Amino acid sequence: MAETNAVEGYYYTEKHEWVKIEGDTALIGITDYAQNALGDIVFIDLPKPGKKINQKDSLGTIESVKAAEDLYSPISGEVLETNPSLSSNPASVNAEPFQTWMVKLKGVNSSELSSLLNASQYKEFVSKLD
Repeated sequence: MAETNAVEGYYYTEKHEWVKIEGDTALIGITDYAQNALGDIVFIDLPKPGKKINQKDSLGTIESVKAAEDLYSPISGEVLETNPSLSSNPASVNAEPFQTWMVKLKGVNSSELSSLLNASQYKEFVSKLD
């Protein structure tokens, strides 16, 4: 069984993205499980501010030494900003996946959170993957 970290107060997708709600904005990143599976992250392509995103839409791509994967939005909203440090240091996601957000959305639809997993549900989901 895989042991994974999951932070309480965050919401998770079965594609290993997380969302953290802060007031009327949402921070989005990838989980510890995802960064571990990807390996060393070398490039992240994210949308421009102002882009409207629906839940489960592609947010961009993340590339590692092993693979390139699409990122999907756990929640709908409008891109407020992307993390500026990721262009020069994408590997920060490997070091601190839950502190390193990729996209900040505004105007989020909080009713969509009910379709996501909480920390204990996500840990249980990951435990069944191996």
